[in-house]
Amino acid sequence: MARESICIVEDDRDIAELVVYNLKRDGYQVITISSGEEAIRKIAEEMPNLILLDLMLPGVDGLEVCRRLKQDDRTRTIPIIMLTAKSEDSDIISGLEVGADDYITKPFSPRILIARVRAVLRRDGIREKEDTPIKIKIHQIDIDVPRHEVRCEGNTVDLSATEFGIMLLLAGNPGWVFSRRKIIASVKGDDYPVTDRAVDVQILGLRKKLGGCGDVIETVRGYGYRLKDAKT
Repeated sequence: MARESICIVEDDRDIAELVVYNLKRDGYQVITISSGEEAIRKIAEEMPNLILLDLMLPGVDGLEVCRRLKQDDRTRTIPIIMLTAKSEDSDIISGLEVGADDYITKPFSPRILIARVRAVLRRDGIREKEDTPIKIKIHQIDIDVPRHEVRCEGNTVDLSATEFGIMLLLAGNPGWVFSRRKIIASVKGDDYPVTDRAVDVQILGLRKKLGGCGDVIETVRGYGYRLKDAKT
């Protein structure tokens, strides 16, 4: 049986062929696109399970493609892994800010690529553990785990996959303090290469999207974050 479909948006033919070869060898269906303009148009038609998106595309670049896909109701829930030759924190943070779920810096090994793809698809498919409640209600926040839906004061909050994972971690353990490293390890997996600043950006974005409910996420200076206990 064929596995999930993956869309590769990459203008470098050699890299695209390498990625296609390894994904097909691992059993995935593959769609290839070479430009940002085509990606924005075609992804909404194909609806792949995951997108591998190059940052440095001619014309409409990867950041803009990611931004538009995450703003489109049809495609906003499709996880995106950014492929970038840049390793500066600012570039990585920019990708996370517009909704990317993960990133891989070039050059990368095929084994790392496949491992990251599997991890993102696994998180996207079944994010909740067996002991995670189906629904969580705390303060004015309602979380429907199977639907990956968050509501604040009755209004739906549009979260990226990473933001949802952080929200679920904090809301499922109110009052508990989590370090930045623990937060990213719980959401993305152990040994995930991310800076403290990138975690701060995710929390900042999460608070902003939660609006009036955002202040329930508290900063523990010098350590990390927690969700205010409902009893306090």
